[in-house]
Amino acid sequence: MSALAAWRPRWLTAQALVLLCLARLLVALVPLRRWRERLGQGAGAEQGDLAAARMLAAHVERAAWRLPFATKCLPRAMALSWLLRRRALAHTVVIAARPAAQRGDQDSLHAWVEIDGRIVLGELPGPWLRLAELGGKPVGAAGS
Repeated sequence: MSALAAWRPRWLTAQALVLLCLARLLVALVPLRRWRERLGQGAGAEQGDLAAARMLAAHVERAAWRLPFATKCLPRAMALSWLLRRRALAHTVVIAARPAAQRGDQDSLHAWVEIDGRIVLGELPGPWLRLAELGGKPVGAAGS
């Protein structure tokens, strides 16, 4: 194994770490309408590679554990989306809410990343009401 190949996993985790920090700043300081178009990728992208997406998701999770602050689901989904966009892989970032009657003390909002309808990052038991699907078909479109 070459020295470059040995550093590739660390480099991907480092990229994810930087993207997580950027995503957290955007969520905290910039309105969603200013950056939502930069999430997800549908038309013009290659068919999503599930194995590659899961590998990148693992790097995002690994980076999140190394940060000195907590990162919630939306910054994690954003970081993975940016990594997938860089590789032109089709994916959807889903933002959803838990039904009011079932919220209790759990988080009422959640975000995750899907490829071909399969969750690759952010799987959490529902039920969830989809509010936005960024990069995919619009909520309420045929088949959703």
